[in-house]
Amino acid sequence: MKGFGYLISTLSVFLLAAGSFKNAVKEPLLLACLILGMATSILGMALRYLSYRREQRQKTADAHRA
Repeated sequence: MKGFGYLISTLSVFLLAAGSFKNAVKEPLLLACLILGMATSILGMALRYLSYRREQRQKTADAHRA
């Protein structure tokens, strides 16, 4: 369920960027900021998801040891 939420958030990044792309393409600095903003947002969500998965694996391993 959590992974699906991150997937939806990633989709929303692209949808929000689509509205800005038309104007950003006219200004190289704005375009760079838009692309970097999208990339960092998606990377942040990916890292949070990986952290969540790591925690889940650790909980499972702890439960098996108990």
